Amino acid sequence: MEGAAASSEGLRYAEYARAPTGAGKGQAELDRGLARTMIAVGLGVATVAFAGRYAFHLWKPLEQAITETAKRISTSSLSSYYKGGFEQKMSRREASLILGVSPSAGRAKIRTAHRRIMILNHPDKGGSPYLATKINEAKDLLESSAKN
Repeated sequence: MEGAAASSEGLRYAEYARAPTGAGKGQAELDRGLARTMIAVGLGVATVAFAGRYAFHLWKPLEQAITETAKRISTSSLSSYYKGGFEQKMSRREASLILGVSPSAGRAKIRTAHRRIMILNHPDKGGSPYLATKINEAKDLLESSAKN
């Protein structure tokens, strides 16, 4: 029995002491896998670089087109405010724009609009005397031709 026990223990020791037959093969597989990963990463970086270069070449004409389109869109069409200064002689159109009523509005609507705007722009409350004069002129012009 002693010989059988010694031989079985020797077999166990031999299993650990002996180098596996595929040890060199495992390292080669690991090296090949690492090389494949490095090649894939390199190809990915190259693809991103070429795509970026293409995008930059494409962007220049696109940027010019966007700039031209933005210039064509007038800013006055985007704003609800009247652009420009006052005319030399006030017209009914300008007076109605100042008060925010239609040119054919009645006296009550003109007075209500005048009161609302003058409360906001009165010189005693920090408003401009010039604007107050224009608001009063607009009210007078529209009231002179109002029906009732």
